[in-house]
Amino acid sequence: MSIPIKNIIPALHSGFEGMHPGVAIDNVSIDSRSLQNNSGTLFFALSGQNRDGHIYIKDLIDKGVLNFVVSHIPVDVRGRANFYIVGNTLKALQDFAIYCRNLYDFPVIAITGSSGKTIVKEWLNYLLGPEYNIIRSPKSYNSQVGVALSVIGINEKHNLGIFEAGISTVGEMEKLQPIIRPDIGILTNIGPAHDEGFADRQEKIREKLKLFMGVKALILQKNADVEKELAPGIKTFTWSFVESADVHVTQQQEGGNTILSIAYNNEAFDVAVPFTDAPSVENAINSLMVLLHFGYSHDTIQERMAGLYPVELRLQVKNGINGCTIIDDSYSSDYQSLKIALDFLEQHKTHTKKTIILSDVFQSGFATEELYAKVAKLLAGHNISQVIGIGDTISKQLADFPNFYPYPTTQEFLSHYKASSFDNETILIKGARSFRFDEIVVFLEEKTHETVLEINLNAITHNLNFYKSRLKSETKVMVMVKAFGYGSGSYEIAKALSHQKVDYLGVAFADEGIALRNAGIGTPIIVMNPESSAFSAMAAYNLEPEIYSARELRAFIAVAQQKNLSNYPIHIKLDTGMHRLGFQENQLEELINLLKNNNLVSVKSIFSHLSSSDVPDYRDFTLDQIGKFESWSTRLMEALEITPLRHILNTSGIYNFPQAQYDMVRLGIGLYGVGNDETERKSLETVGTLKTVILQIKDIEPGESIGYSRRFIAPGKMRIATLPIGYADGMRRGWGNEKGYVTINGKKATITGTISMDMMMVDVTDINCKEGDRAVIFGASPTVVEMAEVLGTIPYEILTSISQRVKRVFYKE
Repeated sequence: MSIPIKNIIPALHSGFEGMHPGVAIDNVSIDSRSLQNNSGTLFFALSGQNRDGHIYIKDLIDKGVLNFVVSHIPVDVRGRANFYIVGNTLKALQDFAIYCRNLYDFPVIAITGSSGKTIVKEWLNYLLGPEYNIIRSPKSYNSQVGVALSVIGINEKHNLGIFEAGISTVGEMEKLQPIIRPDIGILTNIGPAHDEGFADRQEKIREKLKLFMGVKALILQKNADVEKELAPGIKTFTWSFVESADVHVTQQQEGGNTILSIAYNNEAFDVAVPFTDAPSVENAINSLMVLLHFGYSHDTIQERMAGLYPVELRLQVKNGINGCTIIDDSYSSDYQSLKIALDFLEQHKTHTKKTIILSDVFQSGFATEELYAKVAKLLAGHNISQVIGIGDTISKQLADFPNFYPYPTTQEFLSHYKASSFDNETILIKGARSFRFDEIVVFLEEKTHETVLEINLNAITHNLNFYKSRLKSETKVMVMVKAFGYGSGSYEIAKALSHQKVDYLGVAFADEGIALRNAGIGTPIIVMNPESSAFSAMAAYNLEPEIYSARELRAFIAVAQQKNLSNYPIHIKLDTGMHRLGFQENQLEELINLLKNNNLVSVKSIFSHLSSSDVPDYRDFTLDQIGKFESWSTRLMEALEITPLRHILNTSGIYNFPQAQYDMVRLGIGLYGVGNDETERKSLETVGTLKTVILQIKDIEPGESIGYSRRFIAPGKMRIATLPIGYADGMRRGWGNEKGYVTINGKKATITGTISMDMMMVDVTDINCKEGDRAVIFGASPTVVEMAEVLGTIPYEILTSISQRVKRVFYKE
């Protein structure tokens, strides 16, 4: 992409005010944090409920960005750059994408549906790749913004596009259709996802079908509900297991494969696909339909469909050997996804030293020399310390790049590179599937047992934004990352929150804050339970103490005096009814006297804690707490002539008492996907999923016992699976003996017998499973809320009890 300004103005339908009329843009950005922003960037200052991109323009100008699409020009930057003034910056981004799409005339495939979109897109990229130079949505970029960014990536070397589109409510698809302007459509399925955004299922079908206006062919499974909503003139290409359709399919399983018998155009042939689960088979058939539509031979279809593979949709953060952090993106290597992975590396780096292990880069649309010149520019812009290139092309093209180490194959690298060569660095592993970089991940990953707690960083962002949507735009947000991030891992959570620019992080004790500072977290941190013995360390690490008593305040003032501190930020805790920590009303005068005319400390905030904001029966008590807080904090502010931040709302307070949000709120358990009622929980996404594997499966005869103390006697013949997880990993023993269950291959497996220290046994009599299959201990099913109700506790205890010996894997879709 290289587009001169004279073309950008009409494309955006914008006004123009600027000082660099001769420049061209070659990159589009909506993220001020990206290191890819430069003089050739066109930055769209998107404004949403939770963030306004206009506030970052000054910093971007200082970094060399010259072109900005804005709804208004901030006063402090007028005359310093080119500004394209529009009514709505999101619409302008979409208009620019439409402009880019209309520059090219080649076939475009559009995919929508409730699930399977990204998998079908990736499989089509694999199936059609030998014949076409494909531009496709990177990862799952299918939103109002993601679709636009995907299409803007088209260049003159591409000759086929594959884009996915997702919607969550009415009125969205009609904005995406002209951006993609597809020739061929694929409807994967219509399921319950995002049902809440539509009046009923038929309305959702009608909205999704708006993507396919004007297509030459719409591929879908035969469905009467869908077909009655189709616009006149749309030609369908249908398949079915049972009904009359253009393509009739029957299936049978053989080992780990599904044999599809295809009847089409009075011909029949069989295709083997390496999956047996229903969603994968359906996605494979939708992909096969495209090959039929394109006229591929039976032999080619059979050969390529047999090579389908599981699609890894996530960037994962894992612990590596020798203190390293591994970012696993070992399934793709194209230019667009490389840009995304490098931004992710910058967001989640744990060390100054950054290494990338990169395979040959495919399907960019650029000539080889131009492509690798762009790759080199990306790597240099991200200050990569060393690059290990694997593949003949990258070895040749990046030979002159500083600290570049070439290897022809993955096997050559593994046989010659010592694990000890990596030490305290962040390593991005990014390779095309054919290079088998998963072997490199195994080589460099810290070895732990098979039980893992997967943390969805997308869900963290979603939940944060859900609670922010209930707040005024100016209200600040403090997020609690104490207790090892509620069991999820404090550093990675804190890193993600810092990237989202939350205003404060909260920890329980000073050592938690010190660990975050040592890991590079610069966000302001409040220590909620400071001990006087830690005050000196807190000052050394710029940690801000909660002050809850006169004795504690005197102790901190003494440290401040000793260290010659001035106006050190402190946070005053008032006890309005929790009766845990804090100043009570009769202690306010003493507090005022200690703080008056004292320049050693500065009151940054005054706050209190609601004890029962999640209990409707105690609403009056909560309102009384809020009333006391208003009165007492006002008294302090007037007496001290200060205007600090005030905050009293916790997670349930944000949801139930948004009228008392004051200047800041404190978000805790809600960030991790746990709400206080069913309505709130439906708006949240699951953050943590605890998984393990089946170690062994045994056949048990009637009357035989399972586990310690013979607490379970088999009533009949059973199949029992043993899982390597027990109470030493944080599983409560009370969850055993048929009270609890795990999920294996989508089905409930009841826990039989007593949970032991390192293992539990579950009933898999009616479940099709094998040794090595995954078992979900908690996540979507069972949820931690469900477990807590059975165990007579709260979700906090379930989450924070997960042992540190359980490996945490952080990922982003």
